[in-house]
Amino acid sequence: MFIDLFYLPPAQRGNGLGSQMLAAAEEEARRRGCRSAVLYTISFQAPDFYVKHGWTVFGQVPCDPPGTSRVFLSKDLSVA
Repeated sequence: MFIDLFYLPPAQRGNGLGSQMLAAAEEEARRRGCRSAVLYTISFQAPDFYVKHGWTVFGQVPCDPPGTSRVFLSKDLSVA
């Protein structure tokens, strides 16, 4: 599975909706036979959110604005 875009408006954050949506996407990927998942985010966005949900950082690439990076994460979907 590759997550291309995942965004919640600020008013919808902090109530568990993002966690529910991510869990539902992961479960649907498992149902479809996916064994792993990959995504990237920007360092000032949500890397901690994904790490909290079991995702692992496997790389970072500097980008603009200066001082930020694209953070690449993966998750083994064979582990429920």
